[in-house]
Amino acid sequence: MSAQPKDLAWPPSLQSLQPLRAVDLDEVMAIEAVAYSHPWTRGNFIDSMAAGYAGFVMRDEQARLCGYFLAMQVIDEMHLLNITVPPERQGQGLARRMLDALGLLARARGCHQVWLEVRESNLRARRLYERYGFVQSGLRRGYYPSASGREDALLMTLRLTEHPA
Repeated sequence: MSAQPKDLAWPPSLQSLQPLRAVDLDEVMAIEAVAYSHPWTRGNFIDSMAAGYAGFVMRDEQARLCGYFLAMQVIDEMHLLNITVPPERQGQGLARRMLDALGLLARARGCHQVWLEVRESNLRARRLYERYGFVQSGLRRGYYPSASGREDALLMTLRLTEHPA
């Protein structure tokens, strides 16, 4: 897994971020199981790490895992693949801090925008992304599996030139 660039120093509010490692996967999988109806598999994480995608975990003062994200750079854009905070820790600003880290990382790598897909029904995440500055830029029909078949995904984009660091 690629670590943060050597010229990128996390500000104090993000010091609890560390590169995602294989030893983190048991904790990550436990969170995936409670956070999602259709969680990523261990293989999804292993493949992402093997591909060199940017992956980071956030730990609290007691070293407990309280969030993680994975992103893939595509030329001058960053695609947020997964960002997760355990349900019992949501609403504490942790996802926002990880989005801050993702923005810093993307800028350090010369990216001009970040984009993601989010379930149309995931109103909490959509509100977070909108408050952060993401705007809906498309729709992917039937993108996600759901209990009733398939669910649409909203494609959302954050232009880093318009969003201050």
